[in-house]
Amino acid sequence: MSAVTDTAPGTRAPQPRGGISQSVSDSLVIAKRNLIRMARIPEMVIFGLIQPVMFVVLFTYVFGGSIQVGGSTSASAYREFLMAGIFAQTVTFATAGAGAGIADDMHKGLIDRFRSLPMARGAVLTGRTLADLVQTALTLVVLAIVAVIVGWRVHENMAKVLLGFLLLLLLGYAFSWIGALIGLSVRTPEAATSGGLIWLFPLTFISNAFVDANQMPTFLRHIAEWNPFSATVQACRELFGNLPPGFQTSDAWPMQNPILASVLWSVLILVVFRTLAVRKYRSASV
Repeated sequence: MSAVTDTAPGTRAPQPRGGISQSVSDSLVIAKRNLIRMARIPEMVIFGLIQPVMFVVLFTYVFGGSIQVGGSTSASAYREFLMAGIFAQTVTFATAGAGAGIADDMHKGLIDRFRSLPMARGAVLTGRTLADLVQTALTLVVLAIVAVIVGWRVHENMAKVLLGFLLLLLLGYAFSWIGALIGLSVRTPEAATSGGLIWLFPLTFISNAFVDANQMPTFLRHIAEWNPFSATVQACRELFGNLPPGFQTSDAWPMQNPILASVLWSVLILVVFRTLAVRKYRSASV
């Protein structure tokens, strides 16, 4: 008996609909689904808030007064120097959560069920990353409130401050696509969490986030100056007015043009890793 290769009349497999408007609509539906899921599991949000708050308190009171920035060991100067780094670390560490969430959906077969629906191919990943962006924005709001409580202040107008937070969200959104690619490339959520964190520690610590990069050995200083993470941190310090008196800015191009460098790095990461993640999604779910 020959194998049956044709589907029965009237039972054609659903085909994804095209068009930008349809892709946006499908992405928003997936984003809404993930936001509802977050609301029903509040511990996901709560635990996501605890870690950055701990970083703020620990770095402020443990290292404040012992690290030199701008030729001074003033605790208040270090506190303002530190906060842009903590903000940037928080949005990039959300990468691990994004990867674990997608890996969990893959593990449970949810991605395969989405593929059976007539929806845009990239909508599942876009919706997931948009939901993660909302959670990251909420985390930044709480973190900023805690920072103000421990003594952080901004010294620029509100437009510049908002631009600084927008750069942080852009960086976080770009990095969430790295998390998406990792989540699609591993077999378990646990592996995605580990894979999403292991490379973030050197990225964030070999940077200008917690110490003045000018005090690093020469080869590390060059890495820190061209680190995408450092560009966003430097841009936020300028926009928040948090550069300490006497601070010597490096001659490296990203440090001299941090806002432009931050945007360029974030857009480049977003384009490259979104392309790779969507391609991996198509092959992994077939």
